[in-house]
Amino acid sequence: MQIGGNAVTVTRVPPEKDPGFTVSTFAEAMQKQYIEEYRKKYPIQHPSGPPPEAVQKYAAPEGYSDSYDHFRNFFAAVRSRQPVVEDATFGFRAAGAALLSNLSVEKDNIVHWNPETMKLA
Repeated sequence: MQIGGNAVTVTRVPPEKDPGFTVSTFAEAMQKQYIEEYRKKYPIQHPSGPPPEAVQKYAAPEGYSDSYDHFRNFFAAVRSRQPVVEDATFGFRAAGAALLSNLSVEKDNIVHWNPETMKLA
């Protein structure tokens, strides 16, 4: 996954299901036995095959600004006195990993966190 600019690119490569085999150096009877055992473990896939390797790119619409959208949401909540989409607890939890890693580097020690009480342990 790559995140940059206004786009997120996800590259997916399906795992190999059938590792392949080489039996040409064995006797014909042994080849048949080996292939039979191999096919029990790795049956032949559907004719259309496994899903193709894919690169999916998700791009924000032209001219989109996440900061503008964030401020618009905030000011709309203030004007209407309705809760914002993501409250302060959500933001704190979202930023928590970065805050804890910075604190760990600063203290040069492992930081223990209690997610229930949202306090350092």
